[in-house]
Amino acid sequence: MDGRPRRHHAPPAAIDPEDPASLRTNRQGMVRMRGKTDKGRRWHQEVDMELAVTLVKEKAAVVVNRYTIRRLFSNKDFKRFILNRDNYTCYFCGSYGDTIDHLLPRAKGGHTTPLNCVCACNLCNQSKAAMDADEFMRSGIPEWNAAHQAELLELEMQESELEDTQ
Repeated sequence: MDGRPRRHHAPPAAIDPEDPASLRTNRQGMVRMRGKTDKGRRWHQEVDMELAVTLVKEKAAVVVNRYTIRRLFSNKDFKRFILNRDNYTCYFCGSYGDTIDHLLPRAKGGHTTPLNCVCACNLCNQSKAAMDADEFMRSGIPEWNAAHQAELLELEMQESELEDTQ
């Protein structure tokens, strides 16, 4: 003992993994984000505070400590989660869907989060392109896509009936 009074530090307060208010930036003004690839390899990158808060609020990441968040899904797991959540049904036209689409496109500032992504059929996904969901629905294309899907199914059924009779 050197005669100096000892400082007693209070234990750090527990961090709520779903509360982005506890996040702080590092000296460079960034938050560390980590996760795993589809093959299980670990990765990390620096993201700005705004993106980190958005990812935590929209349940795509959790707070690990004041300076770090962790992504909850790999790309493959995220796609599987969205397709299962939406029962492989296109959000726009109601037909079978096997792709995911951003309601607010990434080109317009949308993020890949469960709240911003929905299941879509390939036709709607391609037709929508960089439109936001409201703009796409007003365009009348989803109704056309649904009618087109029904038409394609009818043609397939007619072809299979022809094959059965031969």
